[in-house]
Amino acid sequence: MFETVDEGPALVVCSTCRHSPQAREDAHGHRGGAALAQLLETLREHDPRYAPVAIQQTACLFACAEHCTVHLRAPGKVSYVMGRFEPTPDAARALLDYALHYARSEEGSVRYALWPDGVKGHFITRTPPAGCVNR
Repeated sequence: MFETVDEGPALVVCSTCRHSPQAREDAHGHRGGAALAQLLETLREHDPRYAPVAIQQTACLFACAEHCTVHLRAPGKVSYVMGRFEPTPDAARALLDYALHYARSEEGSVRYALWPDGVKGHFITRTPPAGCVNR
């Protein structure tokens, strides 16, 4: 059922996510999550700045009410689930820019001043690393 992947900083994209709240797929039959994952992979391939962040796909993150959902994670860091994205190059770039700040951070916290506008308002959950809680 599970496939082992690199444990470094990663944007894990729900490949089965809806395209939008109203549509499961776009006019070409593509799911929004799969389209967003492809955009992220293309940007990463063409811009070496994004090399520290892996793009991984998984089936269903169980956040179906929040279309185009991604999970940002790395060992020993707080992780985030974000959603309600449109599968566009602007959304993909905002996610990768935020993920770079995240990857460089000690515990996964990124100062708000560094957040790209494209991620603001898209956070769904913040989860402490295994074995930790926030105080």
